[in-house]
Amino acid sequence: MAPPPPRELLAVIEAALLGPAPPSPAQRVELLHAVRDAAPAFRSLLSYPGPKASDRTQVESKEVRLPDMPPITLDDTDVQTALKLSDELNLNEIECVRLLVDANREWVLYGREPLEIYRLAAGLWYMERRDLITSLYILLRSVVLDQGRDADLMFEIQNQMEALFSDGLRQRIITLVKELNREEPAGIGRPSSERYVLDFRGAIVERRAIVSRERLSLSHCLALSALIKLMSPKDVKDVFSILKDCAAEANENTSVELQITYGVLFSLVITFVSDALHTSHEKTSLSSYDSSFRHEFHDLVMRTGNNMTVEGFVGVVRLAWTIHLMLTQDRNSSRDTLTNASSRDMSDIWSCLEIICRQNAFEFLRERVLKTAAYQNDDEDIVYMYTAYTHKLMMCFLSHPTSRDKIKEIKEKAMTALSPYGPPRDRRENSGTSGEQIGQAANQPFTSLLELVREIYQKEPELVHGNEELWTFVIYAGEDHTNTQTLVAFLGLLSTLASSEVGAAKVYELLQGKTYRSVGWSTLFDCISIYEEKFKKSIQSSASMLPDFPEGDAQALVAYLAVLQKVVENGNPAERRKWFPDIEPLFKLLSYENVPPYLKGALRNSITAFIKVSPLLKDAIWSYLEQYDLPVVTAPLGHHTATQIYDMRFELNEVEARRESYPSTISFLRLVNALIAEERNISDKGRRFMGIFKFVYEDVFGLFPQRAYADPQEKWELALACLEHFHMVLSIYGVKDDDIYAAASASAPSSIESQLPVLELLKDFMSGKVAFRNVMNIILMGVDTLINERTTQTYGVLLEKTVHLSLDIFILIMERDLALADVFRPVYQPLDVILAQNHRHIIALLEFVRYDYLPQIQQCSIKIMGILSSRIVGLVQLLLKADVAKTVIEDYASCLEFRFDDFQVIENTKDDVGVLILQLLLDNICRPAPNITHLLLRFDVNGSIERTVLKPKSHYSCLKIILDNLEKVTKPDINAILHEFSFQLLYELCLDPLTCGPVMDLLSTKKYQFFSKHVGTIGVTALPKRNSNQSLRISMLHERAWLLKMLALALHVSDISSSVYREACLAILHHTFGHCVENFKSANLLHSPGTSTGIIDGSTHRNKMYWAARMGYGPELRRGLVGPRAGPRVLELLEVVQFRCPDTSMKCPQLLSNLRVESKIEEILRNPATSEFGGVYYYSERGDRLIDLDSFHEKLLQMSQELNSQLSESEKGELKDSFHHLLKWAWRYNKNLEEQAAQLHMLTGWSQIVEVAVSRRMSLLEDRSQLLFELLDASLSATTSPDCSVKMAYVLTNVALTCMAKLRDERFICPSGADSDAVTCLDIISAKQLSNAACNSLLFKLVMAIMRNESSETLRRRQYALLLSYFQYCRSILDSDVPPSVLRFVLLEEQDGDDDELAIQKVLREHNELARANFSIIRKEAQAVIDLVTRDAIHGSEAGKAISFYVLDTLISVDHDKYFLNQLQSRGILRSCLSDVTNYLSKDSSFSTESSQRFCTIEAQFSLLLRISHNYGKHGSQILLSMGALQNLSSCNLIGLQKKGHSRVISNIVKERSGEIDKKKSFVAPILRIVTSFTSLVDSADFLEVKNKIVREIVDFAKQHQSVFNSILRENLSGANLFTLERLNMVVYILSKVWSYEENEEFSYVQDLFSMMRYLFSLDFGSLNFMQSPNMIENQKSELIVFGLCFSLVSYLYFLATKKNMRFQVSDGHNGDQQQPTLQMVSDLLNSIALALERVGEEKYLLLNKIRDLNELSRKEVDEIIKVCMKQDCISPNDNIRKRRYIAMIDLCCMAGNRDQIITLLLQIAECSTIILLVHFHDEACAKDLSSFSDDLLPVLERLEHLKEDKVGRSLKLFHRSVTTLKEMTIRSMDL
Repeated sequence: MAPPPPRELLAVIEAALLGPAPPSPAQRVELLHAVRDAAPAFRSLLSYPGPKASDRTQVESKEVRLPDMPPITLDDTDVQTALKLSDELNLNEIECVRLLVDANREWVLYGREPLEIYRLAAGLWYMERRDLITSLYILLRSVVLDQGRDADLMFEIQNQMEALFSDGLRQRIITLVKELNREEPAGIGRPSSERYVLDFRGAIVERRAIVSRERLSLSHCLALSALIKLMSPKDVKDVFSILKDCAAEANENTSVELQITYGVLFSLVITFVSDALHTSHEKTSLSSYDSSFRHEFHDLVMRTGNNMTVEGFVGVVRLAWTIHLMLTQDRNSSRDTLTNASSRDMSDIWSCLEIICRQNAFEFLRERVLKTAAYQNDDEDIVYMYTAYTHKLMMCFLSHPTSRDKIKEIKEKAMTALSPYGPPRDRRENSGTSGEQIGQAANQPFTSLLELVREIYQKEPELVHGNEELWTFVIYAGEDHTNTQTLVAFLGLLSTLASSEVGAAKVYELLQGKTYRSVGWSTLFDCISIYEEKFKKSIQSSASMLPDFPEGDAQALVAYLAVLQKVVENGNPAERRKWFPDIEPLFKLLSYENVPPYLKGALRNSITAFIKVSPLLKDAIWSYLEQYDLPVVTAPLGHHTATQIYDMRFELNEVEARRESYPSTISFLRLVNALIAEERNISDKGRRFMGIFKFVYEDVFGLFPQRAYADPQEKWELALACLEHFHMVLSIYGVKDDDIYAAASASAPSSIESQLPVLELLKDFMSGKVAFRNVMNIILMGVDTLINERTTQTYGVLLEKTVHLSLDIFILIMERDLALADVFRPVYQPLDVILAQNHRHIIALLEFVRYDYLPQIQQCSIKIMGILSSRIVGLVQLLLKADVAKTVIEDYASCLEFRFDDFQVIENTKDDVGVLILQLLLDNICRPAPNITHLLLRFDVNGSIERTVLKPKSHYSCLKIILDNLEKVTKPDINAILHEFSFQLLYELCLDPLTCGPVMDLLSTKKYQFFSKHVGTIGVTALPKRNSNQSLRISMLHERAWLLKMLALALHVSDISSSVYREACLAILHHTFGHCVENFKSANLLHSPGTSTGIIDGSTHRNKMYWAARMGYGPELRRGLVGPRAGPRVLELLEVVQFRCPDTSMKCPQLLSNLRVESKIEEILRNPATSEFGGVYYYSERGDRLIDLDSFHEKLLQMSQELNSQLSESEKGELKDSFHHLLKWAWRYNKNLEEQAAQLHMLTGWSQIVEVAVSRRMSLLEDRSQLLFELLDASLSATTSPDCSVKMAYVLTNVALTCMAKLRDERFICPSGADSDAVTCLDIISAKQLSNAACNSLLFKLVMAIMRNESSETLRRRQYALLLSYFQYCRSILDSDVPPSVLRFVLLEEQDGDDDELAIQKVLREHNELARANFSIIRKEAQAVIDLVTRDAIHGSEAGKAISFYVLDTLISVDHDKYFLNQLQSRGILRSCLSDVTNYLSKDSSFSTESSQRFCTIEAQFSLLLRISHNYGKHGSQILLSMGALQNLSSCNLIGLQKKGHSRVISNIVKERSGEIDKKKSFVAPILRIVTSFTSLVDSADFLEVKNKIVREIVDFAKQHQSVFNSILRENLSGANLFTLERLNMVVYILSKVWSYEENEEFSYVQDLFSMMRYLFSLDFGSLNFMQSPNMIENQKSELIVFGLCFSLVSYLYFLATKKNMRFQVSDGHNGDQQQPTLQMVSDLLNSIALALERVGEEKYLLLNKIRDLNELSRKEVDEIIKVCMKQDCISPNDNIRKRRYIAMIDLCCMAGNRDQIITLLLQIAECSTIILLVHFHDEACAKDLSSFSDDLLPVLERLEHLKEDKVGRSLKLFHRSVTTLKEMTIRSMDL
């Protein structure tokens, strides 16, 4: 198999070997396959095909064929660039074309300059080389250094590496280290070659620097390889030769090249040491038993040269070779080898030892290797390996008998060669000592040896543990010191060995006086006491000058004090309290002028170590300082003391400044800083330390830049101590408003004691004074200078810390400056205003994001950017003007990419630079454009943001990094939080009005498609366990939440008329819900990224397995074995979020109850304030309110201090343990709260995508009803789970509501999937109804959800709404507007036989079964359900009451056997309803929110009352009547409801009040409906019982509300709306039923009815538009109501004529005042009805025919039908003809049903009219006057006789019989 591309190889290796967790089995297999496949690439490391004449000719022909690709056509620029790459990189021409293809895929080369294209392609080539070398390095490092890895895996890798080295890989590495440094195309390039390339971020990088980094990595590989397979003799000689070449240029070498030299050096050291110690895995040593090599290499090593630097490196190799000779000679001697060989070996060994000591190789190894900045800044693991083998080297040297003899010799020489008080070496040795000086005899080998051993264990203190050979040497080295230099070196070694707890204890014991005669603690303290006594006597003798302090003694004391400091610092906390009970002597020399400053510095440093021993000792140190140390004489800020005394100021300015060395001042600052940091009483806010602050502020830091420094390290130590003091002042002491106002109100300079250090420091920065200038000057050094100093100077680390503190101080200032500026303006300005006065200041602060040696500096720079971006509106313009915008963009992108690529898990997100950058981008989205987010994401900040065309592949930016990483989603265990905030950023960008367009356009492309593919990968991956990695669990939940919310937003706002957006939406739906209506092919998921035009049209398709692995797909998908899913992913997503919420209660541990502090803890936690305002809470970057553990800890410490005096020792210990548990509880509470919020967040995201897809994009999905059922079922199942919280249940119920609503809609939406465009009636009756079992399951789960233990009224309201929606869904299988008669007719036309009847009967039977099953399910839990609902209806909020009454209404509607009615009666809910209605309508309530909600409740109560009367018929009406319903309704203020709407007062009240009256007015209709229901009881009463109680009550009701009835009866019918017609119909119906029993004629109801008859009976009902309404649908409804009104009026006449024997005149009289109804009116009505019957029957007939022929109509004709029916909103332009025909058929059926209802009414009117006329014709008294009337009546009757049953759809036999009888009588009357 072909080797994988280097980038993919590196990704596989990093994922398996650098992750925080062991590799999974799949990763192991993938790693081993990748390493095996990459073996050829490793063997020929960085070996590429060279130029070839034939290939050059092919390129010049402008048509090139790459492997597995179609021919590629090149233009002139492509040819020139490819040939230039070939010439300058020594590459084959075809390979150069391949580079251009890959570069175009990566960056899009279109529109770029040729030089830029060349640099990008060359940079890509070097990136491939770097990836390959890095892969090799990680493999070697893992085998050598990762001892905790899987042993089997490491063994496999080691075997493969050994095979590679056997095949010549090491020789190739050696060759590359040597040849890459040559000025040739294969190396750093010719002098005329292009010197620069563009790296991965598009930044210009020098080619030489890239090659140097390659050589460095190769040198590391070379050193590591020596531990896997020992070098051959040839390899050793070659490496030694390269070492001398590298060392010869050491004086000119940069830090990187020095590190290369060290790599080559230690590869030899490791080889010799490991071979000598037999640490190699090989059984035999090639170098040990090859005598020729042994002699030859010994001769090489023993040769000396003139270059002392080369000699120094050779001396180190010579030392390692000597160790090798000694140990191998021991093995040879043990094997009885020849004596002459052994003697020669010993001679060689002694000759080596002699030259080693003569040239002092120990000094060179320490000074020129271990202590250099290059060594210290090398790779951490490599440095550890170097140091470890240096340790082994020295342990062999110190422990071997031969070398011991040499050590004894050089020790004796050192003791005799130096005078006991000779000139000591300076305590700070110059790191720049030349090579010639190294070999001088003044630097004794024994001293250098001690210092070398000290340096080794100073770097790796853990190597001391268990090292008995070292302690043996230490005991020997400490004996019989006769001079200062060896004593100082020995004590320095002891101070290093005391760097651990074990070492400190051992060193303490060594110096107790039992081991050494003259070296011990007593020597130290005795010496201090002697000199203190000597100086005291000198002062008492009045000597003019104090005696000088001997330099040698001072140096010895410094060394002793260093040991003391380390022993105290690292000693066991319990034991060290007993070691030094009296430290007062350490203070006694501090005040003497003649004591050297460096000795004072050592004294104070040792004193500082005692501060943390105990609080009592800390207080003692304060008192001793005040007693012995130099005073700090201070005056108010800005003033100076006139008297000159010897104090700290004098010593600084007069003593140390002249020496240009400041150890005393540095130690003093460190000491006071440590003391102040341990202070717990901060109530005075630092006033007592104001003198110290003034000294630091004015004398130390104020003059800091102007002083001269002999050692630059001291300069930064001094600055660091000052900045630590300032930082501590700003961190510890807070500033309140009272302090600010007090300082502002002070008119004169106040005393020092009254000043606040923090305020004075703030004032300085806010006015740009000395501290600000000095700190700013440190920052202005710039990031490049810092990088150079950090990598080349040993003090670079100090400078780095100084810059970090400076940046942190700026942040602390900007956190407090606004409050101060509000009071002190204009004298003091916010810091951003001060910075803005010089743009260089802002740029310098922001550029440190590029500094990657210390992440804390990057964090500070990013935080400063966040603060400045919120304050400076024109920050982007400032950066553009300064021409640094591009640099800032690339620096932030590089920082973010480095964080994404990092393998370190960062626990605290506040310290995560990636999170900080993403949070910065999020915070700036909504700020005025152009803002920092627009800049860093490469929007067009110079033009229109909303019109930007984002090109992440063309420009290196944070957007490119984010998109690339979200596309791959690698290292989820490390980068989950970055993925989370990245998805949130994209979501917010899609939501922002300015950025939504460009971002949506970008994300909708095929490359991304809103990352919908991750629904099936990261979306459904199992969450980690809470107890294993809760932080990762939380991040993964939020990550999925933002992904789902982004997908929901994309579905919501995408314009699917665009093919790109439509495809993206289909992708989202496919990955989330399953199959779509349109065929979305999953093969698109593995399309090659970055496909483009031009040169890359024939781009090579890489190995898809590797690419899929980078994309984050599982192994099944990578192998193409993914089968069909069992269900939609959306259900799997819901399963992910279904787990029990962690406990987030505020219940504290029970341990505190016994200590009587529980109430105080609860008081602290109840305070909602954040830590900035005295509370203990803070808001996380996600917006969660969490406990600030630091603030909480501080509160607990304060409480502990307050209680200490009241508690015993045992209680104190118990309190401490309790507080410890309390902090653990607080941490756990935070995590649990975050997880709960994350769980709810993901569920919210899930609900959004479900609701958006269901409500807006359902048409794009298949099998919609089944999907909706699955969503409903899953939501309800999750709601009933005991793990589901109330908040989660609320969200799930909302989803269920949406699904249920859509399910109702889906029932009558055109069925999809049919092959034909035709629509049949079966499509209407066989709607997409769920099966009865499914419905029953939903109802059962819904009832269980309602009855759940943990609930709330808000949740139940949503559940009640869902219950109502469910019953609406189940209420009717058929569309209620389509009558069965119409369906039967259409079915009869479509089918043969009785199939139509069977189909309808089956549907109705299933509907009845469902209704019975629903009732049965509800009845099982009836008691509990009704109890719960009635409780909400009575005691809930108004909104809860309203929907509860609607639920009761629904329960009544499905009631069987009056079960629920009895339940309601027994609970008195009906009487309560009547009472509430009466009370509400009887009072004049003012408009408010409460009254509006109350209105809804009353409306629901009316609905319940109406449902009782409607569902139970006369029985229900009788129940309501028996409860006094009519009396209650009679007492309602209907007059007010009706009249107030027309009163003059309305014109003077506010609109809200009139709206309230309009609402109450709407209650007239339900009241009338209830009264109408009571009229059904009138029909059951005996006709003769005129005074019937029911009739009397209804009549009384009508009388009491005469004005209301009159106003309704006198409404103008012309143009009346449906509401008016409905009320009129009910009033007329009521009066027609009961008013005929009333004999009192004082009311005008009769005349009003007669007047209405006169108007209505005269209308031409045969006309098509007699209602004159432009709305056809409304016209049909109005027509139905009008005919119902006519029927009521005719029924009234019928009652008068038949029951009361009233006879009507034939026509109107001439002198009657009252206009009575006449027979002519009835005849006119009959005639109009006949015409209407003909018209309506014909309309119905035409409609039915049109339904039958609908499938023959064209799309245009169907659209006209839809337009006429006003249903245009039901279709979209994309809907097919089948759906249009379906909608048209439904509308036509509804219209035919309306016609059918009208026909029924018309026939009833005609029958009543016929009977009225028959009564008059039968009455002989009236018949004689009907002859003329008969002439007009006869044509009407004849028209009625000609009505045909097929037109009206009714049987007309009885009707025709009545008409025939009337016709005969009419003819008979005509004959009279």
